[in-house]
Amino acid sequence: MNVLQDWVTELPLMQQTVLLTATRAPDGIRKTHPVKTLCRWLRRCYLISAFDKCVLETSLDPRGGSFMGPCQSNEVRDIDHAMDLYIECGDQIPLHFHFHLMQAAEILGYKHPEVFKRKWWNVFYLRLVAFGHLNPETQEQMEKRLSDVKENWEAREA
Repeated sequence: MNVLQDWVTELPLMQQTVLLTATRAPDGIRKTHPVKTLCRWLRRCYLISAFDKCVLETSLDPRGGSFMGPCQSNEVRDIDHAMDLYIECGDQIPLHFHFHLMQAAEILGYKHPEVFKRKWWNVFYLRLVAFGHLNPETQEQMEKRLSDVKENWEAREA
């Protein structure tokens, strides 16, 4: 059995790697911080729950243990609330992790096979881009950047 959901294995290796780099939440952040809730939701969108040996389809499914558990807490009502709280306290997050999360959100926002999840992650990606005063990449730009084609990567580095 593979820990990645089947659809993820069809992505270019670079896109799979980006998702995996965002799997672990940042160190030094309290366990109840909204970013921890978002990380559980992120994991549910591309990983298989080790305890349950299945995809946890919704954010509130009670299974998943502490690593992939329900995406709510005493402080966070649901994933939409977690998104809002993350944007409000985004300056508390290490920038390195923030970029991992933003790129994972971009991939999920363009590539997740389920419409609800794809749209949710696309909204989150666009909010993160706006939060950083950046311009969003189009799907075509992302595909070129994360395409497993060495020449595309080298052209961006020049």
